[in-house]
Amino acid sequence: MTKQHTSRSAPSIAVLTALRRPRARRWAGCGVALCLALGALLLAGCQNLSSIDRKIDRAVRERSETLGGGAIATTPRADKPDIRDRRSLYNTDPRSENPGADEILFDIAEDVDVQARLARLESYSVIAEDGREITLTDAWRIAQQSSREFLDAEEEYILAAIRLLIERHLWGPRFFNDTSLGYNLSPVDPSGGDYRATLNVINSLRATQRLPFGGEVSAEGIVRATRQLSNAATEDYVQSSEIVLGANLPLLRGAGMIAREDLIQSERDLVYAARRFENFRREFLVSIARDYFNLVLQLNSIRNQETSLESVRLQEARTAAQVEAGRRNPFERRQFEQSVLQSENDLISERERFILAMDRFKIRLGLPVETQIRVAPVALELPEPRTSPDQAAALALRYRLDLQNRRDQYDDVRRAVLNAENQLLPELNIGGAVSFNTPRDQDEGHASFNISHTDYRANLVLSLPLDRERERLGLRSALIARQRTERNLNRFEDEIVLEARQAVRDIDRAKFSIELQELSVQSGELRLEELTIKEDEIDARDRLDAENDLLRARNNRDAAIRDLRVAILDYLLATGLMRVAPDGGFQPLAGMQPGRALQEPDGGFPARTADAPEFRFEPPEVPE
Repeated sequence: MTKQHTSRSAPSIAVLTALRRPRARRWAGCGVALCLALGALLLAGCQNLSSIDRKIDRAVRERSETLGGGAIATTPRADKPDIRDRRSLYNTDPRSENPGADEILFDIAEDVDVQARLARLESYSVIAEDGREITLTDAWRIAQQSSREFLDAEEEYILAAIRLLIERHLWGPRFFNDTSLGYNLSPVDPSGGDYRATLNVINSLRATQRLPFGGEVSAEGIVRATRQLSNAATEDYVQSSEIVLGANLPLLRGAGMIAREDLIQSERDLVYAARRFENFRREFLVSIARDYFNLVLQLNSIRNQETSLESVRLQEARTAAQVEAGRRNPFERRQFEQSVLQSENDLISERERFILAMDRFKIRLGLPVETQIRVAPVALELPEPRTSPDQAAALALRYRLDLQNRRDQYDDVRRAVLNAENQLLPELNIGGAVSFNTPRDQDEGHASFNISHTDYRANLVLSLPLDRERERLGLRSALIARQRTERNLNRFEDEIVLEARQAVRDIDRAKFSIELQELSVQSGELRLEELTIKEDEIDARDRLDAENDLLRARNNRDAAIRDLRVAILDYLLATGLMRVAPDGGFQPLAGMQPGRALQEPDGGFPARTADAPEFRFEPPEVPE
């Protein structure tokens, strides 16, 4: 049983050559050959990952380009970590920091009065004057570069590409080389203590290829060499070689498209991953914008609270002067003093909530908490769409990427039913092999093959389905999964329709709320003006109620404008019309015309006036 010398690998040739040398040089040659083989294996295992990263990048880019709609491809960012102190990695008893109660010193704060505590709280800066000012576009860009959520989504996309590349590799030609070195010691004459020492070297080089509709073909070359170490004669060296070509094909069970199920599913999974990543970018944009709008709204609430506090303090001073002049009762002064303290407490609470929200926003962007930043005025132009609930629902059913994933995954479940039915078929496999051998009468086989030394093998295996209970249960499970997936798909479509219709109604509600709250602000301002004119005729409670009503109206108006911005973004997201630029910013649609942004120079939200221009864009027409 032999194989051609031309098919030997480099390690096997070196070892076989060493076997023919004198014994001293023979062992040295074997050691060198084994060291070379080991070095080749180490180099193969420690190869650079740049080629792998290029393959991943190409696979991801192809899927993103196929997705269309401006979808971007991500690239692997993972680098090899620099692990210097490796001893801690293998420490079975890592140290814990958990001192006892008697080892921890607790400092008790000094007693301070209310005014001192208020002064200390007011010293906490809400606006970092020396901090970096970031706009909403800056926040989107920073989040795409350093946000942990975004990096996790990127890695999920890349991992799907890696799983596909692994499966593609399994379907390509695969090469293997095995070299084994064995030493045998067998007795020749046990009574005389005579033993025979034999050194065996076997090298096998093979290649396999899976077939598209089941089965595989293979080619293998084998070189065997045996050396009698107890005898230095060259005739004790025996070598043989063999070339084997084989194939194995299923004809019933496991034949057809089911053979490529793993590859098909991996290819489709990468498409799903591309859609999920693009959908995440859209949802992430809206989520970051919502957090940004909330920060701006909190700043406006702080400004409104400061304005209200200054007004109450002014009224307190006037009331104090009137009490001293005997024109008002002293209890009215006490009411204003209490209102001032309450306003100061509310202002401090608003500032504390803003500082906490700002720190959380920085963490979400992937910035250190100690980073000093300031939010800039909102400069995002968001025209109101001219649409209807029915049209929004039709757009969502056509363009939503998560719905497209659900529909295609339903096809996966239907395909699983076909695969389960295939498993009920009987097994009928056909196989064969051809072995080309060197002549058996040669101790050292050379590349001389003769047809008389060629072996042919063929086999046909039939396995009747006498026990298919497990497969029948698998088929029933697949049928149930198909029905369940179909119900879930229908429910998901209904939920998408409701979400799209609700998004349109939210826009109308936010527009109505803006107009209503603007009227409330105007009414509150007129009421305060009237009370100021008649301040000698009203009591303190009426004035305080008017101040509080105006503060609530201003905050509600600002919140309504925030709700309108968010509602428009939610509409684009719910209908699948949202597009994200490569840098993570908002990508305006073709029908969005430039208009006046909903902002004021001081960063606050403006009132909606009657002469304000209408922002509208025409959504794409939905075909019948």
